[in-house]
Amino acid sequence: MCSLVDGGQRGVIFDRFTGVKPTVVGEGTHFLIPWVQRPIIFDIRSTPRNIPCITGSKDLQNVHITLRILYRPLPESLPKIYTNIGVDYDERILPSITNEVLKAVVAQFDAAEMITHREVVSQKVSDDLTDRASQFGIILDDISLTHLSFGKEFTEAVEQKQVAQQEAERARFLVEKAEHLKNAAITTAEGDATAADLLAKAFQVLASMTTCSVSMGIVKEAGSGLIELRKIEAAEDIAVSLSKQKNVVYLPHNQPTLLNLPQH
Repeated sequence: MCSLVDGGQRGVIFDRFTGVKPTVVGEGTHFLIPWVQRPIIFDIRSTPRNIPCITGSKDLQNVHITLRILYRPLPESLPKIYTNIGVDYDERILPSITNEVLKAVVAQFDAAEMITHREVVSQKVSDDLTDRASQFGIILDDISLTHLSFGKEFTEAVEQKQVAQQEAERARFLVEKAEHLKNAAITTAEGDATAADLLAKAFQVLASMTTCSVSMGIVKEAGSGLIELRKIEAAEDIAVSLSKQKNVVYLPHNQPTLLNLPQH
């Protein structure tokens, strides 16, 4: 009786009298004793497999993970694999140890940490799963974390946080813009006041009468008043800009109660 082992395969011989032989037969044609011996063929090429898992994070969030694994049996361990597990070793072992490792690793991280440290999580899963699979004579050539998602509540919370951050950035920009406008208005007012002061000095030189001196004082007061007017106008512009933002509130001086600004 002849048995052919194709490329990328290995064979284990089962003997009716002695059981599974410890020797693994390689590629080619092999002669067997009819009725007494029969071959069990294993594929030793890398085979892909996707394994989904639902587990919980450190902060008790539901985590949905899918791993893509490239696996193959260790040729020298084929007699042991067949004796202890069977030809369907991948169905019996891989889902079990994958879920075991994922649950242990994911429980060490918060949901937010799994997003920001995804590479660290993936590497730890790969290392632990490779060590675990080697105990059963299985080699893992590649492990990839292809899918990572969370429960509906956590996803909505993340989206709301992103929206709030964007609104906060926009409000900060508007405040900075209003501050620049305020400074520009004050600078303009100070320039106008300086001009008024120069005019007053000119009047002082040219005028010799008391009436002119009185006029000089009036011009000086007008210059100071103009500065205050410009400050008030700038403050009003800032208040109007901020009142158009949804999440901006106004806190008056010595008033502990928050009051919503009127919408315009």
